[in-house]
Amino acid sequence: MFMSSSMVCSSRRTGVLKRVMQGLTLTLLGIAGTAGTAHAQNHPFGSHHQAYHTSALRVSAGEAAADKATSDFYWQWKSRYVEPGCQPDEYRIRASTGEAHVVSEGQGYGMLISVMIAGQDPQARAIFDGLHRYSRRHPSQNNPDLMAWAQDDSCRDVLDHDSATDGDLDIAYALLLAHEQWGSGGAIDYASEATRVLDAIAESNINPTTRLVNLGDWAPLTDDPTYSYATRSSDWMLGHFRSFIGHPSADWSRILTAHQTLIETMQSRYASSTGLLPDFIINTNTTPRPAFAEFLEAPHDGSYSWNASRVPWRLGIDAAISGDTRSRSAVSRISSWIRGKTGGNPSNIRAGYTLDGRAIEPYNDMVFMAPFAVAATADSGGQAWLDSLWSQIVSTAPTEDYYGDTLKLLSMLCVSRNWMTP
Repeated sequence: MFMSSSMVCSSRRTGVLKRVMQGLTLTLLGIAGTAGTAHAQNHPFGSHHQAYHTSALRVSAGEAAADKATSDFYWQWKSRYVEPGCQPDEYRIRASTGEAHVVSEGQGYGMLISVMIAGQDPQARAIFDGLHRYSRRHPSQNNPDLMAWAQDDSCRDVLDHDSATDGDLDIAYALLLAHEQWGSGGAIDYASEATRVLDAIAESNINPTTRLVNLGDWAPLTDDPTYSYATRSSDWMLGHFRSFIGHPSADWSRILTAHQTLIETMQSRYASSTGLLPDFIINTNTTPRPAFAEFLEAPHDGSYSWNASRVPWRLGIDAAISGDTRSRSAVSRISSWIRGKTGGNPSNIRAGYTLDGRAIEPYNDMVFMAPFAVAATADSGGQAWLDSLWSQIVSTAPTEDYYGDTLKLLSMLCVSRNWMTP
């Protein structure tokens, strides 16, 4: 059985995870918000230096209120999930999912968050650097410039020791942001590190035939085309690919186009009324289609489930910043459908749907709700829907579930216009 960092997602079916180490405090961690050495940054949180497209919607609560809500939640998130690694100069993001205490996906998320919160948290750069050092000390067995996707509480690599594409894409993108934020003249040469990871991604995570991202650096090594020609929709980071254009590691323009074309194909063939994308897509070299049940992780691998829940965020932020018509069209289809499906009430969102729009689970979950807010910013008819989503997201207490809380914070960074591009 092949494993990937997104196996984190399937465990959410059993409910939210309980926080471990209940007595652990920020003081014990040594990462209190007022502690640490301040580092100068070029684009502090709240400066809104990143231009969004003129068509992108803003929350009616206003810029200052959105910034405050995002910052307030960041401190809660940090207190729950940022912890020291096993070396004195490391940090890690606690996922605590089954055997995996840490996953590469979480390290990538943490690096994105810390580089964007710089100026608000004086320890942001120290945390970023510690997260990066941790990832470098856990190389994949297949390509040592990528990260082994899972470690246990004692920082031992577990569960196959190979990479997952999503984690490494976010790590590469975050390193480019770090170069933009702090420059590369310090202890870590962020630009060089980004190049190293991007070269490895081009070598091990891009299918040379389809130009689509694969499931991990193990995929090119398998003789089974079911897996070598498969892809995960939540890894389709259009904004990342757009920012990588011009980097010599790969033809990122053609990679971006290949993913946008597949999105259009999957929406028109399998989700014409909803725009939803499945967790996994197979047969990408012939006739792409949703994966079959238990393809890699769960019975709903061919539905809009715990992996694809991230699609509205990934597509939405590219649409909101770039204004690209293909990205806007793709994500607007999803946003328009969900606001109609729910009657404009975020409480009516359900945890997963079949591609024709039937709810999989009877309950709501932040994992599904928060990314829809990012999609709503690119939905021309979605102002009231965006405001309702924002209000619900902000008023919902932390779930004490790494995945839901982290997607909430990442989505808030996008909607509050604190997202960055290199």
